[in-house]
Amino acid sequence: MREARRRARTAPEPRMGADVVSMLARALIVAGALALGACAHRGEPTAAASCVSADEGRAYARSTVDLTLDGQPTRIDVYRPCAATRSAVILAHGFSRSRSTMAGHANTLAREGLLAVAPDLPYFFDTLSNARALADLVARLRSGNFAPPVDRVVLIGFSAGGLSALLASGSDGVVGYIGLDPFDRASHVGRAFAPSLRVPAALLRGPPSACNAYAAAAPWAQALSGIEVDRVFENASHCDFEAPTDWLCRLVCGAEEHDRQIAIREQLLGVVRRWLRPTPRE
Repeated sequence: MREARRRARTAPEPRMGADVVSMLARALIVAGALALGACAHRGEPTAAASCVSADEGRAYARSTVDLTLDGQPTRIDVYRPCAATRSAVILAHGFSRSRSTMAGHANTLAREGLLAVAPDLPYFFDTLSNARALADLVARLRSGNFAPPVDRVVLIGFSAGGLSALLASGSDGVVGYIGLDPFDRASHVGRAFAPSLRVPAALLRGPPSACNAYAAAAPWAQALSGIEVDRVFENASHCDFEAPTDWLCRLVCGAEEHDRQIAIREQLLGVVRRWLRPTPRE
C-alpha cells in the first residue's frame, strides 16, 4: 500500500486534452447547479439507526460519521449489517455528486451482509487526491477506526469516482475493483495504471457519451490483467449507474431507465458476491 500511495502522491495531476474540452465546457456550464444539488443531498449528520432483523425489512443500521481523509474533513455514510462481517465495500460517487447518489447501491450491499461505506470525496475534481483519500479510508476500515475492522474491501466507483477508485485499488486489503461507467482523463492516467492492478476487476458501462468522456475508460478492459467482466449496457444513460440519480444528472446526461438500473444492480451484486463470499467465521 505504501508503494501505491507513493505513486499517487508523486504522480502529477495530468492536464486535460482537447479531446474532452467540449465535454468539460458543457460540464462547467452546469457545475454550479450540480454542486448546489450535491450540497442539497448532504444535509445534516444522520444518527446511528438501530439494527433490526431482516424479516422487518432491514438488516443493517445506517449512521453518518465525520472523518479526515488525506488531511481533509469529510462525511461518510456507514451501512453496518446486523451480522458480523469481515468484508466491506466502498462506493465512490461521481464528479460534483455526493455520497447520497450511492445510497441505493449501499442499501443493496448492506442487505447482503456487507459493511458498505459511501464517502463524500473531499476534492472537487482532483482524481489523484481523491484516490489518496480512498486509500486512507481503506486503511481506516481495516484498522477498525470508525467501524468494526474488516479484512477484505471491494472498491466501487462511478464516473470520475471510478477513476479514483481504480487508482486506490492497489491498497492493502483491496480484493476487487468495479467501475460504474468510469471516466478517464485525457492523458489516460487510468489506462496507464491499469496494468499494475493485481486484483480482479469489472467494468459496467454505457455506450460513448459526453458524460463518460466518450467511453474514455473502454481501453481499461484490455489493460486490466484481472478483468472478469466488461459489460456495455446498450442505450444506458450515464445516470443509470448511480442510485439514486436526480434531475440534475438527467438534465446533463439523459434520463435513467428502471429496468436498466435493475440489470446494472444485479450485475454489480453478482460480482461482489463472487469476490466477497462469506468466510467460515462469517
